[in-house]
Amino acid sequence: MSTTLLDRAPAVSTDQRTSLIGLTRKEIAERLQSDLGLAEKEARMRARQIWGWIYNIGATEFSAMTNIAKAMREKLEDWYTIPRAEIVERKVSRDGTRKYLLRFAPGVEAEAVFIPGVGRSGALCVSSQVGCTLNCTFCHTGTQALVRNLTAEEIVAQVLVCKDDIEEWPSGKDERQLSNIVFMGMGEPLYNLDGVAQAIDIISDGEGISISRRRITVSTSGVVNQMHDLGERTEAMLAISLHATNDELRDVLVPINKKWNIEALLDACRNYPGTSNSRRITFEYVMLKGVNDSDAEAKELVRLLKGIPAKINLIPFNPWPGSEYECSDWDRIEAFAEIVNRAGYASPIRTPRGRDVGAACGQLKTESVKRRASELRAEALYGDGQLPE
Repeated sequence: MSTTLLDRAPAVSTDQRTSLIGLTRKEIAERLQSDLGLAEKEARMRARQIWGWIYNIGATEFSAMTNIAKAMREKLEDWYTIPRAEIVERKVSRDGTRKYLLRFAPGVEAEAVFIPGVGRSGALCVSSQVGCTLNCTFCHTGTQALVRNLTAEEIVAQVLVCKDDIEEWPSGKDERQLSNIVFMGMGEPLYNLDGVAQAIDIISDGEGISISRRRITVSTSGVVNQMHDLGERTEAMLAISLHATNDELRDVLVPINKKWNIEALLDACRNYPGTSNSRRITFEYVMLKGVNDSDAEAKELVRLLKGIPAKINLIPFNPWPGSEYECSDWDRIEAFAEIVNRAGYASPIRTPRGRDVGAACGQLKTESVKRRASELRAEALYGDGQLPE
């Protein structure tokens, strides 16, 4: 394991310019019209140029945009920024997994994890919130109180940081290291649907980062009333954090089940836009010793998913300090998988990645929670950790 630990003092930005990261091409064009007085046609052309430099080439300075006249580049520099998120800490696992702790504002930190050798090439697990409200009892992230939603800019920033780190610019390389995006990091993506949807629009744009929507997966613990909108707005692949086959147990493991039970959740899955045998829903099932790993539960899982185009990811539980659960024994996981496989469902057992750097599924929790986020913000702004009278 290697670790790069940077200065942990919260940074305070005094830059009043507008960041272009996280804006759509249309929004950038509108800014150029209103701020710089460009005509609509020129604004659209300039927005397309800027977009290509930011998301295809990976430019971090307007001075690098050599197909734009120098005078225009100077105006862009006066009005806008194309910043990168601050990397507070970077850890590299023995298996090549990379975990980034990123700071977006004082007291606002989240983690992203790059996992090589997943999907076609590699997957980046991004966060959609700082902290979480769901309190899933097996998940370390759930023990961190929600600070706030991440903006589209902050979600896209996680992708840019990763692409910088793995040196994958321009975006149009045939042999990519980063081919998949999974919204399986900190937070519940469907409680931040606007930010997630706009980030997906940017990440999937064919003239920029250009990751296909079919290679973008959004995982939800079961926010049923937002699932159809997710499909309509993003066309993203859907993953469901299921983890139990009856409401009594799921009420404990995934408390949102008390609001939308398994029946309601599966009905929403059956109606998810675009679902088919070629666009199957992934059901995630963490294997907890003596809790949800019996043969009977494997058979019930098969019964519940009947008629839903699905695959089932069996996830060995990743331990974290203070957890009351243990991972199922390997032979028990394999026996569970065999029952599911015999029923015709693909049920890969997810190999734990990045455990040694706390980057495995369910382990993400930022160091910023050692003190309240409000205290961090106050200290950064006023020096003594106290708000002014």
